[in-house]
Amino acid sequence: MSLVVQKYGGSSVADAEGIKRVAKRIVDAKKNGHQVVVVVSAMGDTTDELIDLAEQVSPMPAGREFDMLLTAGERIAMALLAMAIKNLGHEAQSFTGSQAGVITDSVHNKARIIDVTPGRIRTALDEGNIAIVAGFQGVSADSKDITTLGRGGSDTTAVALAAALDAEVCEIYTDVDGVFTADPRVVKKAKKIDWISSEDMLELAASGSKVLLHRCVEYARRYNIPIHVRSSFSGLPGTWVSNEKPEPQGDQQVEHAIIAGVAHDVSTAQVTIRGVHDKPQVTARLFRALADAQLNVDMVDVKASPVWPDQADISFLIPRSEVHQALRAVEGVRPGIGYSWLGYNTEIAKLSLVGMGVRTTPGIAATFVEALSAEGVDVHLVASSGINIEAVVPEHQVDTAVRAVHTFFGLDRSAGEAKVYAGTGR
Repeated sequence: MSLVVQKYGGSSVADAEGIKRVAKRIVDAKKNGHQVVVVVSAMGDTTDELIDLAEQVSPMPAGREFDMLLTAGERIAMALLAMAIKNLGHEAQSFTGSQAGVITDSVHNKARIIDVTPGRIRTALDEGNIAIVAGFQGVSADSKDITTLGRGGSDTTAVALAAALDAEVCEIYTDVDGVFTADPRVVKKAKKIDWISSEDMLELAASGSKVLLHRCVEYARRYNIPIHVRSSFSGLPGTWVSNEKPEPQGDQQVEHAIIAGVAHDVSTAQVTIRGVHDKPQVTARLFRALADAQLNVDMVDVKASPVWPDQADISFLIPRSEVHQALRAVEGVRPGIGYSWLGYNTEIAKLSLVGMGVRTTPGIAATFVEALSAEGVDVHLVASSGINIEAVVPEHQVDTAVRAVHTFFGLDRSAGEAKVYAGTGR
């Protein structure tokens, strides 16, 4: 029998009816002759509700206890799903991340998987059971504490288990019919993509596309695991994400689009440091401090200061949730880098155009900027990185910007509208 790993997001199991619908889909896969491993997220907005509750109790909850709290959501969902499957006449066993053998480093709230030892999962499968695994969580190899993998961690859990179990495919079930050329909540004329390369999907995910998370795609590409993104609310075929283009079926040809899509990210902030000593070792010291604080920066811009001679202004993007950590890290090295002003802006968004055509087609950058200009969008910064062009724009203009670029590059569908079944896009 072939082995498949299925992952269901929070919108798919948001309530009892959703859990029963998902259970039936899982049982159907079992009846079709597959061994089935299921990774499940917390129900609906459970994780956000737990975060809000923690912040009411403590403005800066401790990493270890915060992880202990957040993992409760997935444990509730996995147990209920196992019950629903048993009610349909099939045996299911639920496992926490640690019971499933998901081994991580010791960084709380955004741990990275370093190994997967799915012995108990294999035993459950060999006994004819369906294995249900709580996503988003693991256990530290060093401290043995419970850890969480950060936003979208359930996707990464699913792909990691698929790799460890040598699964045929990792199916990611969500509330849209696949990967679209833009967020279908913002661009109603976005087109569903039948197949997208791992490289293009990795860039879209890194640029803010929410249907798959960057770390999940990165893991799948490394271990050559095909991902099938589908809706749990319909039976329609979804989007295949893989390293190699699938073989054509009959007369059907799968094309690799010149432009894969448009992505945007409204969870980012811009940190600006003015009057830094304009020396390479100073810049290196600054970014070493940020790295030591476990912070990932994006779209770095270094330019000569218009005010202070022999000094530079440095700006970079960082997740909004990490702004205050970044400010503390920068303030910690102020004696060595000698800046004159430090500030941040959270009212910005990042817009990205992704595809191999960015690298190979002349005039892409000009068209990109023209599309934004035609709609009166203020562009703060533009950068290119091989297969994408990125711009920083005001947050209140980002929806307009996404639709303008999508239309300018001929990505709009000719008829109908994209459907989001549960309203979240995941």
